[in-house]
Amino acid sequence: MSCSIEKILTDARTLLERLKEHDTAAESLIEQSAVLHQRVAAMREAGAAPAEKVSAAGGTLVATPRRVLCFAALWISLEEHQDALELIMSKYRKQMLQIMQGRKGEDAEPVLKVHQANSVEIESQIDRICEMGEVMRKAIQVDDDQFFKVREKLAQLELENKELRELLSISKESFEVGREDLPDSEA
Repeated sequence: MSCSIEKILTDARTLLERLKEHDTAAESLIEQSAVLHQRVAAMREAGAAPAEKVSAAGGTLVATPRRVLCFAALWISLEEHQDALELIMSKYRKQMLQIMQGRKGEDAEPVLKVHQANSVEIESQIDRICEMGEVMRKAIQVDDDQFFKVREKLAQLELENKELRELLSISKESFEVGREDLPDSEA
């Protein structure tokens, strides 16, 4: 049963990724068609402006082959974009309908059982982590206590060393003073 749920979840993820790709492609096509529509409108305005000038001057507008080809190519391109957009949107709607129907048909009980089993496992792992954290805290406390003891002993030894050096210095000074007080003949 777990395998079939995993397969369903994997299929759902794959389908979701495809839908996202289609959605992105659809948005891109919508943007492209909007830009194309603006270009066609701008070309129509540009084509209408010379016609107004020519008709105001009393002449006729001569359609150049280049202008006709441009409009035809733009028109065909616009229709292709619209067809592609309609195709993508129809597939998108179809897949969304399949997903919605698939969700209604699924039984939530197996998913709930898997979720509960995972929750129990996660709880036990959290408990183990907490226990390990407590052991680590105790070890740190022991290390800190040992560190402070060693530090205290070191400070005590340093103080003792300093006092011994002072005593040694005093004894050297008294020895030298004693030597200086002796008459030269004895030395």
